[in-house]
Amino acid sequence: GVPTMVCARSACDSLADGTGFEKAIIKDGIDTTSVEGLTEMPYAVANKQIDWARYSPGVRTWFWRSVGNTQNIFFAESFIDEMAHAAGKDPYEYRRALMDKHPRHKAVLELAAQKAGWGTPLAAGRARGIAVAESFGSYVAEVAEVSIENGKAKIHRVVIAADVGMVVNPDTVVAQMEGAMVYGLTAALYGDITFKDGKVEQNNFHDYQMLHMNEMPKVEVHLIKSGEAPGGGGEPGTPPIAPAVTNALFKLTGKRIRSLPIKV
Repeated sequence: GVPTMVCARSACDSLADGTGFEKAIIKDGIDTTSVEGLTEMPYAVANKQIDWARYSPGVRTWFWRSVGNTQNIFFAESFIDEMAHAAGKDPYEYRRALMDKHPRHKAVLELAAQKAGWGTPLAAGRARGIAVAESFGSYVAEVAEVSIENGKAKIHRVVIAADVGMVVNPDTVVAQMEGAMVYGLTAALYGDITFKDGKVEQNNFHDYQMLHMNEMPKVEVHLIKSGEAPGGGGEPGTPPIAPAVTNALFKLTGKRIRSLPIKV
């Protein structure tokens, strides 16, 4: 059940090329935004290979909230869940056992699981999923409590544990974590962009669906007290939510979701 090798290949366009940010972002010919979230995987695996293949689909892409971490954490945290299932292990315990050299990842993972009541009984038809990520110098774990209603995923509760280093204003960090999670949840559930005759079909909120107030889960944010250098607050809450939700859905359906937006 112990993993010995992981190979990940990201195939996407360069966000930085042609923007003026090339010197800061492109290192040795690699656009670092394209592999962030993969190169920082915290799991103890003896052999790792992370590749980037530049693929230009003809539609210009650029930065959004948490940049490359969003899709790459979705892939990485979905795959580690698949590995846990293949090993016959609990997804939380499997992650935790591979994090001895990454104490900050481990601490938020443990805190989120504890506060969410990981392993305790749930109402019929509900399941929990978990995911953890580091981005922009901050560490965030999220547990999503999910069911399926009328053929769609319904998220009832999200528990967030975050280590953003030294905190000056906790209320601001909590608000950012809540907002970042909702941003990621909207993208995971509804973030389709479609094209017709060479144009984007979505124009505004009337045809680009956002998470509605009646869909909002209960959210808890727990901050770890830390004297470490401050990390990001506005973006690190986004990456873990999609895999937390889809990992929960796997428990309900037995089917893995490997693309977004979510189709149950």
